Amino acid sequence: MVTSKYPAMKTAVLTNLFFVLVLTACSSAKNNIQTTTDDASPVTTIDQPFLAPEQKPLSLMDLPQTQDGGFVLQPGFYEAEFKTYCLQPGTPDPREGDAYLQGPVTGYRKSIVESILLNSRDQQDMEQKNIQLLLWSTVSGADYSKLSPAVKADATRLLTPKQIFELKGGVMGLIKDVSRSTGVLNGNSDIKKLFETSIDSYEAYENIAVRREQSKVIKRGVKYDQWYKQQENYYVRYYPVSYKKVRIQVYMPENILDADNKLNNEYVVFDPTGQQAIPAFTNAQRLGIGAPVIAVIREIIKVNKQTTPPKKVPEKKKNPKTGV
Repeated sequence: MVTSKYPAMKTAVLTNLFFVLVLTACSSAKNNIQTTTDDASPVTTIDQPFLAPEQKPLSLMDLPQTQDGGFVLQPGFYEAEFKTYCLQPGTPDPREGDAYLQGPVTGYRKSIVESILLNSRDQQDMEQKNIQLLLWSTVSGADYSKLSPAVKADATRLLTPKQIFELKGGVMGLIKDVSRSTGVLNGNSDIKKLFETSIDSYEAYENIAVRREQSKVIKRGVKYDQWYKQQENYYVRYYPVSYKKVRIQVYMPENILDADNKLNNEYVVFDPTGQQAIPAFTNAQRLGIGAPVIAVIREIIKVNKQTTPPKKVPEKKKNPKTGV
């Protein structure tokens, strides 16, 4: 039997280790109060604005817009509905009570996904189903040539020739490994196989991509009507209607902007298009945000000054004899 020569030191080490573990657990519990995701920055949930229950939101579409379609915020409470798209095949359709927050598009071919969402804003005549099929084909890595002529025609309006070349297999990417417990990997694989059959039924793709089941709670302590404070001190919250549409509310408090509705001499612009709405505490769909459901062009404010790129001055050729 071997006995430690330093029993007092051993006890002290164990005591300190236990103390560190307790602090770590407390820190983790504290962090769980704030909503975070695996690929989005933490958002503050403690600081919540007060709005009277009878206060009704104004239309976000009544605000001035930038040349790119963003909304130039003014003090007040606003809302608007936006078209959304399933970006995570094989997960449940959002239900009433699912809390959502905004984050950047992530994952396989994210730059192409962003382009489809952003450019869809200028294509109000385009069918939402065709945009969704193009997105499902993109995120699942399906064969572009198997898309219907109508979807491929719309793709040429949403993407550059280089991006379409990539979808055709010019540049191959690796699908991010996702936990099988979410069903995402199987959903991508199944919908990819369906594209190979060249089926024209939208419902067939929808039945695979969008699960008609109750989403599962995977994080506690998040309210469905919770506001998320943004860097410029305004608040945003998301109410998904389904995977096809989300209602977004924005609140800009008084005394944040100056008399010209600017913050630090700059307009505060809210533009969710090209982003994704991420479920805050469930395994529901991740939604790519597209154009507003109702497009009403209001006053346009030019936010960023367009500068002319400097011209390249041709280099003066040296005399081979004199070197000058």
